[in-house]
Amino acid sequence: MRKGRIARIAMAVCLMLGMILYPAGLSKVQAAEIIATVQGTVMSGTTAELLKLSTEDGKMEIKLDSDTDTSACKILLPGKNISVSVSHGSDGYLHAVKITSDTKTPTVSVDSSTTATVTGTISEKTTNEILYFNTVHGEMQIKLDTTTNMSACSVLVADKTYSVVCARGSDAYMHAISISDAAASAGSGSSASAVNTSLTPAPSGSAPSNVTIMSVTGTVGSKTKENLLYLSTKDGEMQFAIDDATDSRNGMFLIPGRTLTVSFYHGSDAYLHATSIVGVKVGTIAAKVDTSSVSEVTGTVDSKSTENMLYLDTVHGEMELKLDTLNSVSGLKVIVSGKKLNVSCVRGDDAYMHAVDITGA
Repeated sequence: MRKGRIARIAMAVCLMLGMILYPAGLSKVQAAEIIATVQGTVMSGTTAELLKLSTEDGKMEIKLDSDTDTSACKILLPGKNISVSVSHGSDGYLHAVKITSDTKTPTVSVDSSTTATVTGTISEKTTNEILYFNTVHGEMQIKLDTTTNMSACSVLVADKTYSVVCARGSDAYMHAISISDAAASAGSGSSASAVNTSLTPAPSGSAPSNVTIMSVTGTVGSKTKENLLYLSTKDGEMQFAIDDATDSRNGMFLIPGRTLTVSFYHGSDAYLHATSIVGVKVGTIAAKVDTSSVSEVTGTVDSKSTENMLYLDTVHGEMELKLDTLNSVSGLKVIVSGKKLNVSCVRGDDAYMHAVDITGA
């Protein structure tokens, strides 16, 4: 019994001496002096805590600390080329001391007097120049400038949620004014916790007061949906929200490759909103139609459709329906390829069927 007691006392003394003599600096993982600077490409799987880097000598895993200097490079997305100064940590990992990357000087002016705040996640398609941002309304393309303030976030990584304050640039793109971690923004009471979709719909064909209306001409892009028009213009691809205020009577067919002129304004939700859409319609002499015999057909819109002719794929084959006697369209704002429609049509004296009423199915 006495021997056991002596052994326990000796062990306790050893532990106490160990705690006293153990260097305080080793009680936590800390970076030492820089031992090397490595160049490589950011890999998938990189997080805000661990950088996965593909180098000429193989794959590396480098820890990111709260004191890592990321002021010269905050975007750590797959495919990005960076340089990293590293040191040895007492945990056996390499630790990033500083991360750098080539940057470009912005060549456009940005109207920072009117800004919008959006929240979303970053797509891996993001480059040094363009932030591909997934929001509740779809994907946004936001340009990154050397003046973008990212002091409120450590680094930018794929699939993490951020809040972006942005403004329209002279190149028609939205430009990031500042970027912050969404969780931090929400915790500080920021209004950036959600995309602002509270715009009050204006009467059809009009816009909210105190906005500037502009126009642009281009061709419809293949990613166009019923509520979002992608338009390829001489200045690049633009996106327009289509809502209750949009007057689409003269440009209902948003078929890829079709030429349209869009009048629009900058919405408070960071999107451009279309006030009117005008397509190219060939003037024709209206045929005489027999309205005493109306047929009802259902089908999907074929991509050959134009403002003059609706090509409808039905269970009995493709129908060609002229639109020169169209009276009404209900249940939809625009018509896109593949959209299912119910069409009331009549026979004309030109041997064509003519659509008189269209309803979204």
